[in-house]
Order: sequence, then C-alpha cells, then structure tokens
Amino acid sequence: MGGEIEAKLQGDYSVSKFINAAGSVLRDNVYYKMVRGKMCKFGNDYAIGLRWLRHLGFVQVSTNPVLAARAYDDDPGLLAKFLEESKERLTVWMEDPDAFGDEIAMQATMVALWPNLAVFEPIADLTDGMVSYQLNPNVASSAGGSMADAIRIYSAAQEFLRRYDEYLLWGYSSVKERGRPNIVFKIAGGYPAAIEITSSLNSLGIGTNNTVTYTVAQEVTLIMAAMEGMAEAVKKGIIPTQVYETNMGGRLESHIREVEAEKIVLDALEKAGGRKEELLLRLAKGLGATKEVETSKDLREKVRGICSFKYLKSLENEALIDFLAGAKGTSREEVLATLSKMEGDIGMAGTLVAQRTYEIFFSPENRPKWVSYLRKRCGLRADEAELVIDRIDVLPASKRKPNDTFLTLARKNMTNTEFPDHQQRVLEASRKEGFDLASFENSIARKHDPEVVRRLLLIGDFKRAYELTPEKLRGVGVLGDYGSGGLDVSEWPKFGSVVKTMAEFTNAYEAFKAKCVEAVKAASR
Repeated sequence: MGGEIEAKLQGDYSVSKFINAAGSVLRDNVYYKMVRGKMCKFGNDYAIGLRWLRHLGFVQVSTNPVLAARAYDDDPGLLAKFLEESKERLTVWMEDPDAFGDEIAMQATMVALWPNLAVFEPIADLTDGMVSYQLNPNVASSAGGSMADAIRIYSAAQEFLRRYDEYLLWGYSSVKERGRPNIVFKIAGGYPAAIEITSSLNSLGIGTNNTVTYTVAQEVTLIMAAMEGMAEAVKKGIIPTQVYETNMGGRLESHIREVEAEKIVLDALEKAGGRKEELLLRLAKGLGATKEVETSKDLREKVRGICSFKYLKSLENEALIDFLAGAKGTSREEVLATLSKMEGDIGMAGTLVAQRTYEIFFSPENRPKWVSYLRKRCGLRADEAELVIDRIDVLPASKRKPNDTFLTLARKNMTNTEFPDHQQRVLEASRKEGFDLASFENSIARKHDPEVVRRLLLIGDFKRAYELTPEKLRGVGVLGDYGSGGLDVSEWPKFGSVVKTMAEFTNAYEAFKAKCVEAVKAASR
C-alpha cells in the first residue's frame, strides 16, 4: 500500500494530499471492501502494521512462539525495552537465569504483546479487537500449568491497560468501571487437556482461541467445551468474551501432501531398479534438498526429508514431474495430469474441514438446535444461548493460497486470520481480470465437487480430519452423514499435523527462551 500511496502523491507531500491518497488506496483494497460489505471479519498473524490494518477493518491479531521470536528479530530495540521493563525481576533472574527461563520468556513475550493490546483497545471497546496469546507449548498438555500461566498473563495484561489508560487520562479522574483486557489465550488443541482448559477459562469470562486444530472432531469437541464454559460464566452473571476455534487448514494440507508425496516417490523408486540412488539424488538436487540425502542413512528418512513442505510446496513441481516420468517410464504430460488432480484435491482439504465445522454449528438449520441444546443442558434463556453462540468464531488460518480466504467467507461466526504475505496474494488475486468478489458471498456454504471429497476420503489422514466420532452430536439433534472415522480425543497428540506443529512451536519457543536468557546473562556481566 505504501508504494501505491506514494505514487498517488506525485511529489506533493502535504497532509491533505496524503490523507486523500491513503483513503483512495484503502478504499480500493479488497479487504476494506469485504469488511465494509460485512462479508467477513479478518485478523492478522503478525504484529507489525496493526495501526494500518485497523483502517482496513482488521479486528484480531495472533501470536505464537514463532511470531514472538520474529518480533524481536524485526525490532532490535525490543530486547532493551524488555530488560528495562523487567528491572524489578532482573536481580532475581541474574542469580540463575536458566532456572527462570520460562518466566523470562513469558515476560519477553508480554513486552512484545502489550502494544497490540493498546492498538486494538479502541476496537475492543466497540466489538472484537482481540489479541490472541499462545501459552507455553511445554505445558500444553497440563491443565494446571496452562491455567496458572493464563491467569498470571491475564492479570499482567489488566495491570498494563490500567496504567496505559491512566496515562491517557492525564490527570483526569481514573475512577471508572474497568473492563477486561482484550486478550484471549491460544490453547494447543492437540492434547486432551485442552478440553478442560477451554471450559475452565471461559467459565471465568476469559476467552480462548483453540489452535493446533486440524480436524472436525477436535473443533467440534472444543467448541462444545467453550460453550459449556461460557454458559457457566453467563449463569454467574459474567458476559462471555469472544472465542475462536482455529482451523489450521494450510498445515493440514501440507501434512497430507507430504505423506502422499512420500508414497508416490517410494512407489516410483521401487519400480526404478538399479537407478534408485541416481534418481533420488537428481530429485533432491531439483528440490534443493541434497543435504537430506547426504545426512540421512535410511531410504524412508531421505524421502521424508525431500518431500517435506520446506522443499515441496506443490505436487505440480518440475523436479518431481521429471523424477516420476523417468522412474516410471511415462510421459511428463501424463504425470502432470495425475499430480495436478491430486494437488487440486489436497488444496481443498483445509477448506472442507472448516466448512464442515461451520455447518455443524452455524448453518441456518443447525444454529437453532444449539440454542435448544444450551437451554436444555445448561439452563440458559434463549437470549443467553444466542449470546454464547454469537461469541464463537471459526478462525481459518495457516493459509497457502487466495482461495483459502475467498472460500471461507461468512457474515457471522467467522474471522479469517492471515500472514501479510498471504494478504498480498489475496490482494493480487482480487485485481486479476474477471475476479468477482460478489460471487464469494457466504462462500463457506458453497457446495464443492463430491468427487473431490470422495477421492480425499481415500487418504487416511483426511478421513480422520473430516469425519466425526459417532457420539459427538448425540443429543443435540444435528443430523448429517458425518461419518464415524474421526479422531478420538486420545488420538489427538499422535495426529501427524499435531506432531509436526508442536515440534516446530516447541523448538521456536526454546530458541526464543534461550535468546532471552542470554540477554539476561549479558545484562548481569
């Protein structure tokens, strides 16, 4: 947007010219159009640029260990600010920084997060404006540990906003009714403990954002847990906070692609005979993954490394096409046709999961059934049950392509959260000839090719992601053929996408913690 605004200024840098140019660029942005048209709500998966994004109508921001570390990389002055704001604890930490690693990392994350609370506070005073804070992944499987961290961070956020508001008042009376901080906690939904954490926090009026969630079974179970917690809060006289149920569709698709690519490559190698090593090395070179072949001893391990999302972001890859054509002795055209169909199918997996979760809870035919369920099971009045349901949004995330946004739009109970690079891809797609934004109105309800679903259901991990376990909707009256092959709660931690994401988050957290601990050690020297 900056470049477009500068071009419109044409060398005239007066305030009025800037305001007019900025307004023109913002109004022409597809996100502004979608928000203004109430087609959907949007969030940002990155803290920088929030003040600008407010003008486009963005109402949510997420953080996780990867993003917290990136904030410190992008803003070198943030580390000094962290040390300055932590001086009361520094003397204690300096006695044994390693022993206080988790506390130090928590404080560093909070220092990076607080400006986001302030930026979105005016929005939160009206509606939404929530900041999602991901709890320590090392205690994700512990209800007690996660609850303790959440309460501590929540109290600190409340104190920050109290001081911030006092500064804004600048001597005027600060005696007023105080609201809750505009923060919700990201709970790792890959563990059974997430059910208790979600219900417990919401019963206190503290909102949650379940993440590391890829399957309908996870999302349905956790939304129901949030509902019960929110209902308990309502009965105590506490107005529930906004709740999010993240659907990490892009990561699900990446996992499925990796697994299917491994099968394809291994099958091709079986047919390659004595050329196996030669062809595998050629594929690795074509993908820029030669170190995976050099450092791994086992064939399956080599193939797994080569087929990871790091190197293979699409099955329609020239190196993969050449490899398969050479190994199987078929034409490149034939290989490309097969891979294109597979890639197209896999690229719908995350959207189909989000669509099914949304349908179960928020479709016109099912929403009234959940109102009845909350009235009967939790003893709420109709208006109270409606309030609970109104405060729950599905949150499609980890997008890979523009249609991951355009096919998950809904006027109610939906917030799309996105990285800036994805936002740029969406903007560029909206400017292509023939693009019709109106055609995506309520796209979450769009019916897709049943043949795509049929083919995807032949893939084990998609079947586990897309189907439910039979007892989930018993007693609610929600009808539909949702299958019976969904993940059981006990299987959540072992699901491939969960394993991969939690490993990434844990590694990022540990690296971030080490960096913060080292800063404390350096300050003590």
